Amino acid sequence: MERLYYENQYIKEFDAKVIEVKEVDDIYHIVLDKTAFFPGGGGQSCDLGYINDNEVLEVYEENNLIYHVLKESCKINDTVFCKIDWNRREDGMHQHLGQHILSGCFFKLFNANTVSIHLGKEISTVDIIGELNEEMVRKAEVLANEVIHKGIEVSFLVPNEEELNDMNLRRDLPNTEEDIRVVKIGDLDINACCGVHPSKTSDLRMIKIKKFEKNKGNTRIEFLAGERAIKDSLLKDKVLREICNYLNSNEYEALNGIKNLKNSLEEIKKEKKILEEELLNYEEEVLIKEGENLGKYIIIKKIYFNKSIDYVTRLANKITERDNIICLFAIRLKEKANIILASSKNIENINMGQILKEYIYIVNGKGGGSKTLAQGVGEVDKIEEFLNIINENIF
Repeated sequence: MERLYYENQYIKEFDAKVIEVKEVDDIYHIVLDKTAFFPGGGGQSCDLGYINDNEVLEVYEENNLIYHVLKESCKINDTVFCKIDWNRREDGMHQHLGQHILSGCFFKLFNANTVSIHLGKEISTVDIIGELNEEMVRKAEVLANEVIHKGIEVSFLVPNEEELNDMNLRRDLPNTEEDIRVVKIGDLDINACCGVHPSKTSDLRMIKIKKFEKNKGNTRIEFLAGERAIKDSLLKDKVLREICNYLNSNEYEALNGIKNLKNSLEEIKKEKKILEEELLNYEEEVLIKEGENLGKYIIIKKIYFNKSIDYVTRLANKITERDNIICLFAIRLKEKANIILASSKNIENINMGQILKEYIYIVNGKGGGSKTLAQGVGEVDKIEEFLNIINENIF
């Protein structure tokens, strides 16, 4: 079987003859006499695309044959027109070569080899032995982009066993009896890999390390290469411009502007907290005075409009720190009402959670809680009726 993706990785369209058709669960697995569809390997995803007008759902290798999975069948000996999903292929090649370049840079600079890789749909990662710091990571990123700028040729070799032993590969050889394919990037890196890569480093245009973190005693590097890195860079430029416009500053002053905004916000939060405490104390006294006095107990019933649930809950908790008080609160919003029922801890014969569950049907709502505090949501239009019924039946 002729593997066109190794002969010329830039083939996007080709004709081939169908030599085998296998049906499995109404899905057809097609073998061609030659293919440019890469079946996946070395961490790189398989190619997708079309055979005639049939979408290729998956490509995989089994018993040295490459199968193309389709919804509709093809006839044996038919010549078919095949088209690779080039955006997917090119992105896969870019991320894979980007990983090789980064691995080579970390090895060359710090003698730190690669433990594992992951080439994802959005973010790719390479795990480097040891714990690296910011300076080391950025130094490798700079070298990687210098390698790209130089347009170094990427060579693909299939050496014999003796030649393999003399190559001083960066990582151990895979355990296989098949021919081993070696990817060589100038004098930067040489490593066994079955993936498909660009023929020169300049195809990538850019590598960008997004972040790095410790991972099981090693360092995990998240990176973008090729078009992904370009799009990310353009997006960051757009975001930075918008930030600068908002702050009325240049890009070098933007960080200080954000820090000043954060400091101002913290001050406002402190002032807000002080004012809220004063308001809570004031409202507590007013509500207790206005509450319904039932001899031993006081029932406070109130419906708020667009008040935060955090504020009303804090108020209910604050009031019921006193003895013999029951709070029946609700907050009217546009589409629903929040419910807060609270009672003092010394009231033993009342359970606010049970009361809420017993009457929540009135507002077609839901909720729950403990003996002293229950919360729920329900229909806005019936909230006053709901609180009145609880008020009338609580004792």
